[in-house]
Amino acid sequence: MKISYNWLKQFIQIDWDSKKTGELLTDLGLEVEGVEKFESVKGGLKGIVVGHVLSCEKHTNADKLNVTTVDIGSGTPLQIVCGAKNVAVGQKVPVATIGTTLYTADGEAWKIKKGKIRGEESHGMICAEDELGLGTSHDGIMVLENDLAPGTPCAEIFDIEEDEVFEIGLTPNRADAMSHFGVARDLKAGLKQKEISKELITPSTSHFNINDRSLKIDVDVINTALAPRYCGVTLSNLIIQPSPTWLKNRLKAIGITPKNNVVDATNYVLHELGQPLHAFDAAKIKGNKIVVQTLPKGTKFVTLDGVERTLHEDDLMICDTEKPLCLAGVFGGLSSGVTEETTSIFLESAYFNPVSIRKSAKRHALNT
Repeated sequence: MKISYNWLKQFIQIDWDSKKTGELLTDLGLEVEGVEKFESVKGGLKGIVVGHVLSCEKHTNADKLNVTTVDIGSGTPLQIVCGAKNVAVGQKVPVATIGTTLYTADGEAWKIKKGKIRGEESHGMICAEDELGLGTSHDGIMVLENDLAPGTPCAEIFDIEEDEVFEIGLTPNRADAMSHFGVARDLKAGLKQKEISKELITPSTSHFNINDRSLKIDVDVINTALAPRYCGVTLSNLIIQPSPTWLKNRLKAIGITPKNNVVDATNYVLHELGQPLHAFDAAKIKGNKIVVQTLPKGTKFVTLDGVERTLHEDDLMICDTEKPLCLAGVFGGLSSGVTEETTSIFLESAYFNPVSIRKSAKRHALNT
């Protein structure tokens, strides 16, 4: 289990280094097997500074290249050969200086060196966002805000986060600690044993309020033995878009690839509080009703990965009035997933019989 130290400190304010905290967690039975460093941008933009393009001339020996001079605040402007079509005099741009290490999308490192390109010396590189790890665009160089001073480290401009991530070997009997909140709770107890009193900071629900009851989805739990507790809420007027940077950083630190604001929010709550959530596109729920039940053996069901699966009679399913929507506690269905067109969701929070869920996951070879 991966636990972000920055995330953990949102629940309990502690100024210990990660080594000391890891030792206490291990003493408490949450064995820390290792600590990894995390950077939201690999390399942390070290060696990348703001440059001011002073001149831009066509390369005499290459039609697609420009020879620029760039002020990076060091006194003597640098000559840099640049192949981007959008480079122009007066721009503020990110410049990778000589000796800077950049990383490919696959994480492969390469170093900026002084060189000659078609006979012209080049003392650095003006960068596109994908070359810095700040995005995926390679349409041209990044153009920065015009009021930035040449030489300003780009790490100060962008929201770069550094973190340390604990790898905890959690034993099966410690489901109570299978979240950042759970680990913080143990940490508070351990600190108290050392006569260090710390407040456990819980998430606020003050902004949650019901202001529209027009989208009503009924819930009928037929198999109460396998689903002792099932709750849901509808959320409307949504815009599916990328999550804010801070949320993406929290997920990336523990090895989860961000998808969109709704999916990321469910993953965030899962690893924050230990409570799984699942979001259904409300428009795809036929009859405006959720039915929690088992289905006849042999029923076909297509999961989110596009695979058609044959259900067992003991598989607990989340259904609408016409079809199955989700293999409960294991995997969502292709027909009910959140897409870019989703504008309203039914958000599920439930407690399912853990033995039943484990058996269904094993039957269908799904480890989610």
